[in-house]
Amino acid sequence: MTGAIEAAVADVASWLTGAAGEPVPVGPPRDDPGGGLTVWPLELRPARQTATGGATREPYRFVVRLLVAGGGPAALPALDRVLAATTAGRPELVLAAGDPALWRALGVAPRPALLLDAPARVERPVPVAPPVRQPLRLRQLAMRTLDGRVVGPQDQPLAAVRVELVGAAQATETDAAGRFRLVGVPHDPDAPDAPVRIRLTGAGRVHTAELDPEGDGLIVVRAPD
Repeated sequence: MTGAIEAAVADVASWLTGAAGEPVPVGPPRDDPGGGLTVWPLELRPARQTATGGATREPYRFVVRLLVAGGGPAALPALDRVLAATTAGRPELVLAAGDPALWRALGVAPRPALLLDAPARVERPVPVAPPVRQPLRLRQLAMRTLDGRVVGPQDQPLAAVRVELVGAAQATETDAAGRFRLVGVPHDPDAPDAPVRIRLTGAGRVHTAELDPEGDGLIVVRAPD
């Protein structure tokens, strides 16, 4: 399967072959006194995106910038023919290929060259939602308040410990006696015995505990030593 970048480069190489009147292979510039052009992708550049509403998603659009270069005097007539063929604006011509750092990076001597910008796109199909095979069921969860106490070794109360409900936004801190209260803990009537998971954070340590929501009185959580 041909990707968007590969397809854009292949299209430009085919166009260059017709414009120059000779084969233009895909490859980095080469020191070949016999001449001949090459085309080589240098970078990907963003293009203006379009936004539409509805169920369709616009493709992601970008530009593939390519370097067209040749070695020796024989490449100059071919470059002239390519330059003349770019008057239609496709691909778009960029006259900015004279940076010495570029040629040092490619390991060849500076030479006349052209930059071409070829548009490319990546289709983004809308994900197909799976069919709903069961009727919609709404459940209303009751909320409860969870009172507890966090203790450490020798049942010493731990103050300023952050207590948070795992997977929810509810959080609080223990007071000087290690006590805490979590308000708004969901209660599923279909699973009344499901444990409540809390996360304790304090003194540079994190501990997760499962509490029995049906326990009588104050819930005591013992942090590990």
